Amino acid sequence: MTSLSSNASLASKWNEVCDHATSFDDVDSSQFNALMERVVPQAMSDGFLLVTVDNSFLKTWIERNFLASIQRSLEELYATPFTVVIEVDPSQSAPAEGVNGGAPAQATPAPAPLRTAAETPIPAAVPTPASAWAEPEPTMTVPTPVPPDQLTTESDRVEDAEPPASLAAVPARAKSTSTFSTLTFENYVIGESNRMAYSMAVQVAEVPGRSSLNPLFIYGKSGLGKTHLMRAIQNYVNETQPELITIYADSEELISGYTDAAAESDREKLSYKNFKTYYENADVLLIDDIQFLQGKPGTLDIVFQIFNKLINQGKQIVLSADRAPKNIDIDERYSSRFVQGGTIDIQPPEVETKLAIVKSFINEYRQTEGNYDLSIPENIQMYIAENSGSNIRELKGAVTILVYHMTFSGQGEITQSEVEQLLENHFSKGMSRNITIDDIQKEVEQFYNIKHADMVGRSRAREVLFPRQVAMYLCRQLLDQPFNDIGKKFARDHTTAMHSVAKVEKMLLTNRDVQEEIETLKKIINEL
Repeated sequence: MTSLSSNASLASKWNEVCDHATSFDDVDSSQFNALMERVVPQAMSDGFLLVTVDNSFLKTWIERNFLASIQRSLEELYATPFTVVIEVDPSQSAPAEGVNGGAPAQATPAPAPLRTAAETPIPAAVPTPASAWAEPEPTMTVPTPVPPDQLTTESDRVEDAEPPASLAAVPARAKSTSTFSTLTFENYVIGESNRMAYSMAVQVAEVPGRSSLNPLFIYGKSGLGKTHLMRAIQNYVNETQPELITIYADSEELISGYTDAAAESDREKLSYKNFKTYYENADVLLIDDIQFLQGKPGTLDIVFQIFNKLINQGKQIVLSADRAPKNIDIDERYSSRFVQGGTIDIQPPEVETKLAIVKSFINEYRQTEGNYDLSIPENIQMYIAENSGSNIRELKGAVTILVYHMTFSGQGEITQSEVEQLLENHFSKGMSRNITIDDIQKEVEQFYNIKHADMVGRSRAREVLFPRQVAMYLCRQLLDQPFNDIGKKFARDHTTAMHSVAKVEKMLLTNRDVQEEIETLKKIINEL
């Protein structure tokens, strides 16, 4: 039997097996390789292979999704059927080299102590993408194509959310057992833009209350998968530790619940206590879109009280927002506590990740509709990935339109020129609408939480002056407008506009915070 005494030979054979498996049509090589970097071969003989992984989550996932491919690869290479055994070894480190001799996975720096790269949970593959990046939707039944201007947004869902007026009367245990089957770690598509956020979320789900990741703060623009990760944590804890109480709420629910409690206070003295008690019963409390607590001092204060009590008891808190904590306009005593654990951002997906999501949407349609003959050429899949914006709802909408066009028209094949015509008004990149100075002013005002009257007014307070300078800089950068035209829109002359642009350009050379804010604003504006 080949064993660890012939480590190099065993590693070489394992890499050969993995190489061969990625040649199969039904194996996504990027997902497979990312997964196999976490697998260590231990022993091999005729018809038998033993490998180890560092957690049961990974063991179950490989057995469910890739075990058959590994066995097939072994059989084709060695002309004999193989039994593959996967064992859990929590103490093991990742191999010094990844699959095919690649470099080991690298850990992204984080503000709180984390596991090393060798301890980082591996990404899941791509079986069910209904909410792999987008915020939650009940199920994926592939509805009739919806025009882009009617697609539901994150803010739409917030407005439609049921207020928890009677949450105090609902047993917390019953509330915590609800499961959102489409929002799991297994169907979250992993890429470089979200890998560390995924890893930290898995660590929290496996060991809630770990001090280095408590609270966990995830931030990023709408549609990048923050809510999916939060619901995945909730579902994983419900499944693996059902004795724990998990509660998920978006900030609008908290605001509504607090308002209801305040309205009832004259008639029911226990209203505030009941409101707090419901959330204080949680072992894992997940609060989405924390940025909406700006300007809500009453709700923010009571949330802070709940936060402190749960943290002091070693209970897990997970928060999300659409911007970095430092860019949320709340008192520093709140923000500093909110980021005392792990803080991580989710960036817009790169083309490779978007392509993986396209493939998973198509695969889901095949499975849910039983149409396994559906075939969309690789060049068309790549066209969708390259031309969609960073919001994955747009990507999903494009696939839905394409699939149903082919289904309803009875077309077994479709050309790229037909797809370009079909989707010419769908992608944000191809929209004919021109961005204006007014658009930039509006987005900067919202980002820094200032009023338009202040943006164009005479105030020179730091909290107004800097956003104004940033807005002028973005007008120059994105629109290439003359300084005179920019100055007029801000009730200033061209020399003020020139000075503002130069000031921001100088800060960009040395100030990392300014660099991040400018890049974030550019992405927001470019997707209007």
